[in-house]
Amino acid sequence: MLSSYIEEKLNDIHIDKHDVNQDEKQLSLHRTYKFFDNFSSGFVALYFIGAVRVVFTTGLLAGGPQAFWISYLLSCFGMLITAAVMAESCSALPVSGSLYLWASHYASPKYTRLVGFIVAWWSVSAWTTFIAGNIQSAANFFLSELAVFHVDFPTSTSVFKFRVVQWLLSEVLLALSVSFNYLKPHLFKYILRASCIIIILDFFLNIIWLPIGVSKTYGFQDKSFLMKTYNGTGAVSVWNWCLSFLSTASLIVGFDAPGHIAEETENASLNAARGVFTSALLSGLLGLPSVFLFLFCSPSLNNLFALDAPQPFVQFYVLSLGKKGHIFLNIVIILGHLLNTTVAILASSRLAYAIARDGVLFLSGWVSKIDVQRQPRNSVTLIWIASSIILCTILFSQVAFTSFISAMTLPTVCSYGLIAFLRLLSKTDKSLQVKWSLGKLSKLFQIITLIWCTFVVVVLSSPCQFPLSALTFNYAPVMLIIITCCALVMWWVTPEDSWLVRNISK
Repeated sequence: MLSSYIEEKLNDIHIDKHDVNQDEKQLSLHRTYKFFDNFSSGFVALYFIGAVRVVFTTGLLAGGPQAFWISYLLSCFGMLITAAVMAESCSALPVSGSLYLWASHYASPKYTRLVGFIVAWWSVSAWTTFIAGNIQSAANFFLSELAVFHVDFPTSTSVFKFRVVQWLLSEVLLALSVSFNYLKPHLFKYILRASCIIIILDFFLNIIWLPIGVSKTYGFQDKSFLMKTYNGTGAVSVWNWCLSFLSTASLIVGFDAPGHIAEETENASLNAARGVFTSALLSGLLGLPSVFLFLFCSPSLNNLFALDAPQPFVQFYVLSLGKKGHIFLNIVIILGHLLNTTVAILASSRLAYAIARDGVLFLSGWVSKIDVQRQPRNSVTLIWIASSIILCTILFSQVAFTSFISAMTLPTVCSYGLIAFLRLLSKTDKSLQVKWSLGKLSKLFQIITLIWCTFVVVVLSSPCQFPLSALTFNYAPVMLIIITCCALVMWWVTPEDSWLVRNISK
């Protein structure tokens, strides 16, 4: 059944581009995006400099500057190899649903459906949670100005009054991001391109402006700062150093976004695959100078860890650029996170549409409907509702919300590793024709991906603070088990003969 579905979709992808009437008949979603639009979805979803900022302070707690930049280099290597394996998979099977269909295709016939359901739930839950985390980051950068300008209002997440404001602002910004996703495809591609411009502007403002500001204020760190270590986790020295991967490994997760919009991309077997790899490559390369920039421009570790705004990096900018000087940069950052969320909604809604279309989600009939513009508006609405509900956990506990968001990197990395593992075992891997191929390096890269993802999964499952207590417990493995159980329930209650049938009959 799966092979018939894949064959049908690949036939759709390779239709004569000049046969417009045939195109309209065969394709479900619009096919508007070109390579740069597809690449932009991954590049913006990764938002390399924004990701480095968000994890910078917490990343230095585990191992200090030395661990942060070395683990970033290792993470770049591991994730780029992983991205190459995923890009090759995308070239072979460039369909919406990407990760979940890749995994199910490479699984043995006996477990195809089971693997598909599990990876589908892993992927859609992770992407939906990323949205909530991204938009809260935008809200935190905005609300940190309260501390900067000494507004008489609490800025501690332990105060319920502040969490209410934080939640309300996050919900408003989320609604704005969602509204962009209701635009027509030929208009939304300009959102993708504008998002790239904002991220590049953010990067160059930091590269040029931040060193000038630091040179006129507290001065740069010397080279010895790069070799400093710090133990803020309470773990033994070796594992404390390894825990830095909790931050750096997550910086280049999300490069699968171009695969989720493959069915909306022209010449998808090449352009979507290139989008997956090049977005990861460019994000990794540009993230490296960002890491060293922030390290050399950082105040002392004691001063850095003493910053107490909802987003400490805002106070970092105040120290270096001044109270008024940092405002423009902060506006650019907030806009960057807003657009980052917008693109995450694009990717996750296409993923939700695909797995609903294939009968893996609740309310599949409604979620998989498309409008006259051949867009899955209902799946966008579903992602909005789910993300809004996740944001509500802020009201109960910021710790719970942060733990929940942090936990969702684990299912994505598990999906990457599982696909590599299944490809190593698969007999059909060589039979698929790809336009973006790793050639003789393919098996080697799959082995490296499996080893790397296994290591990252172990780190992501480890407690972040020692000694272990209810407050320091890492709930990532628990969340993974809960999501997997939901997938198993859906797999159990969904009739076997209803999976993919609706699409094959078309």
